[in-house]
Formats: sequence, structure tokens, C-alpha cells
Amino acid sequence: MATSISATGFKGGFGTSFKGSWGSSIVGEDYAMLVRSVPSHVSVAKPVKSPPMMKNVNEGKGLFAPIVVITRQVVGKKRFNQLRGKAIALHSQVITEFCKSIGADAKQRQGLIRLAKKNGERLGFLA
Repeated sequence: MATSISATGFKGGFGTSFKGSWGSSIVGEDYAMLVRSVPSHVSVAKPVKSPPMMKNVNEGKGLFAPIVVITRQVVGKKRFNQLRGKAIALHSQVITEFCKSIGADAKQRQGLIRLAKKNGERLGFLA
């Protein structure tokens, strides 16, 4: 059963046995003043979304971060990202060959690659 609420009370069968008072009731002029002070509708603006930032959270953190930042400034961002990609790919290949030599499965290899990424972040290689 759907019930609607209005300013005068409940509609739809909510009965109460309460006959007491809650202190002072709002009647007459006080009620009319209260009704006039409340707006009839409220407009809500859309929240302003900030554009997504593609910034590294580890900027300036880690032992090697200053060297990485200076190298990026000297070499240029595009060339630096190319070199970084090649270094990451080469390191992943070394980890894969290591896993093959010790007989580790693909899940263990993936775990080692994730560990290498976390260590690189901590040391500042991904700054």
C-alpha cells in the first residue's frame, strides 16, 4: 500500500493513539509564517567533476626519483617514455626467462612481475 506524506499529516491509514503534546504546537500566525519561509521547491546544481589527472602519485618519491625526473627533462617526455617502455619489456623478459629456468608457472611469473612493479614504484623508477 503506497502512502503519501503531506504538510498536514499522513494520508493512508496511519492511526495513532497519541493524545499528548510535544511542548508548543504551531498554529495560526506562527504556522503561516513558517509555511511562507520554506521555499516551494529546491533546485540542486550538478556537481562539478574535475578532469581525471594522469599524474604519477610517486612523483619525487624514492631513491632514484630525482635521477628519473632529471632524465625525463633532459631527454624529453616522448623519448623518455619510449626508453622506459623498452626497459620494462626487457625486465619482464628477464623475469620470464628466470621463471622458465626454475620451472615456475604463469601465476608465479605474473606475481614476480607485479612485485617488480611495486619495487620500482618504491625505488622511484616510475616517478
